[in-house]
Amino acid sequence: MDKNEVMQWLERRGTRRTVEGLPRYGIEAKQAFGVTMGALLSLRKRLGKDHALSLALWESGWYEARLLAALIGDPQRVTRGQMNAWAATFENWGDCDTVCFHLFDRTPFAWEKVRQWSASPKLFVKRGAFALMACLALHDKAAPDKRFLALLPLIQKGARDERNFVKKGVNWALRAIGRRNAALNAAAVTVARRLADSPQAAERSCLPSLASFPVSPAVCPGDFVCPL
Repeated sequence: MDKNEVMQWLERRGTRRTVEGLPRYGIEAKQAFGVTMGALLSLRKRLGKDHALSLALWESGWYEARLLAALIGDPQRVTRGQMNAWAATFENWGDCDTVCFHLFDRTPFAWEKVRQWSASPKLFVKRGAFALMACLALHDKAAPDKRFLALLPLIQKGARDERNFVKKGVNWALRAIGRRNAALNAAAVTVARRLADSPQAAERSCLPSLASFPVSPAVCPGDFVCPL
């Protein structure tokens, strides 16, 4: 299928009900067909990896086309420039988290972008930094503990951000890191307790119950239904 065929497929399968339901999940999209993630996953199986098509779909600007772009992109062909360009146009937590979860965290530049994006003033670029942290904790099984320990100061700093979507990303990142193993759990709990005792309201509200989270397989944040 080429871009036009995919766009026609998306248009046929979209529903007004699904579009109207997006705001209930905090998703604002200028252009949306109303296609479910289940349908997108089914189409991904048919398409396989197709990086050229992925780039074209992202450029369309349509919400579901962008989700599909993340699903079929080739992480080994992603460049730093592509990562920055896509991040700059993240429209909501849905496209941000899906891109980070399915594509960007598997690129050679994921760790680099975590640090760069965590300093960004742009809402969903900064959210992307913490989503990437969480996704690396989930997927980068070979990464040594020291790489995740080095991210904890960024999490502490990010917890000061008053914006809800950033706070949820910070929450997800710290939980995911803390669930990798016992050593990282101890380090993450220390950070959580420090934030819980902070005089800054943003830090306290960001992580209300992390002081007691257990070591277990890292999971997705409550507001993100991971399309596994």
